Amino acid sequence: MTTRISDLVTLRARHPQAVAEAAARRTRRPLMGDSGRLMIVAADHPARGALAVGDRKLAMANRLDLLERLCLALSRPGVDGVLATADILEDLLLLGALEGKVAMGSMNRGGIAGASFEMDDRFTGHRPQDIARLRFDAGKLLLRIDYEDPGSLATLESTARAIDAMAERELPTFVEPFLSRRVDGKVGNDLSAEAVTKSVAIASGLGGTSAYTWLKLPVTDDPDDMAQVCETSTLPTVLLGGDIKDTAEDQEAAYEKWRKALRLPTVQGLVAGRSLLYPADGDVTAAVDTAVSLLHR
Repeated sequence: MTTRISDLVTLRARHPQAVAEAAARRTRRPLMGDSGRLMIVAADHPARGALAVGDRKLAMANRLDLLERLCLALSRPGVDGVLATADILEDLLLLGALEGKVAMGSMNRGGIAGASFEMDDRFTGHRPQDIARLRFDAGKLLLRIDYEDPGSLATLESTARAIDAMAERELPTFVEPFLSRRVDGKVGNDLSAEAVTKSVAIASGLGGTSAYTWLKLPVTDDPDDMAQVCETSTLPTVLLGGDIKDTAEDQEAAYEKWRKALRLPTVQGLVAGRSLLYPADGDVTAAVDTAVSLLHR
């Protein structure tokens, strides 16, 4: 029997065991499919209080709307899976939307957007044992490093231990590194070639083994610099979608940046969220299909 989005609350209230049951029977697949490329839709932003898309401050706050967009995106050809926190992944499990898809758990969401403790990004999401228990396929963590904020050291250490624990379970970990700093109290990421290169070097060396480590990298301010950045490590890499302003022109500019970077030999795919789920023209299908097409050019 297929669960409807409107039935999720009742099912969760009356039969919480349904999550574990759905996880146990889910059909899994290899991380990399036959295409040799990876297309993941990201939806782990809400747990860090990052609900805005462009000028819409609470765009991601409507959970039913978000789930509808995710189910549509996951139904499109070439979409391999989804990155999300436990609440969203479990909703998708109950809806049957993760059959034959890659399920990637978001691990550290403690760096709440705009908080004074934002750089002390604690692991408040999936633990390695949760990802293994639920038969999910990978984990992702955010590693922002501010040279002037001691909280970054705690994040570095906990990141290394998470990589170790995931590797012990032979589970891939996607590390999303940035060099960051506060400007007028707001955390911003440095996307210059030098900064991204340094973040790659730091992230690649974390943990007792890098055998199961992937990198999730932003495209540099100048896309032509990505070739130099990607020479910093032999770890497999996916691009992150990043924030896109709420216009069709900005969306097209993002596609062009992804198109260039996806040609690089270490880049294996794309992980994009808000830009695909909430495109400027509202057409989720077209946005997802365009992103998929970039992987195979």
